[in-house]
Formats: sequence, C-alpha cells, structure tokens
Amino acid sequence: MRVTSKGQVTIPKHVRDRANMPPGTEVEVVLENGRVMLVRREPPPEGETRGQRMVRELAEAGRRARHNGLTADEIMEMTRGPFDDVDAG
Repeated sequence: MRVTSKGQVTIPKHVRDRANMPPGTEVEVVLENGRVMLVRREPPPEGETRGQRMVRELAEAGRRARHNGLTADEIMEMTRGPFDDVDAG
C-alpha cells in the first residue's frame, strides 16, 4: 500500500469487509507510540447538533493529546501553527 501525494491510501476491500466499513463510514487516524491506526468513529448520539459534536470531538482530542504527554502550549501550536512569524510589538 502506498501513500499518494495527497496523503491518501486505499483500504483493501477484504480489510473493509472484515472490519465492516461500508462506504460512508467515518474513521479517525490516530498516532500512538509511533504507530498509525485507523479507528472507526462511532455515530454521533441521536439528536446531537453540529456544534455539540464539534465540542465533543475537541474535548476528546484534548484528552488524547494530554494522554500522549503534550502540553497545552504544544496543543495550541499544533492547532494554530508556530508563532515565530508573529510580530512581538
């Protein structure tokens, strides 16, 4: 399997079938201990709004980042990018 210039990979059909991943399945790419894992996202709770989903997903991402030993400043830099190009004055 090869990563394309756009960062895409094709999950082989036999893997999709065994993992019960029909078209439209939402997944998340997780980096843990130097390994890249594809994890199926659970469907949102019934009646959850887009805003509620965003808050829930951001909270989950924060918990994962802290679990991986990242500081708040490191998380913010990942979110916003480095501040080395910002004028201090």
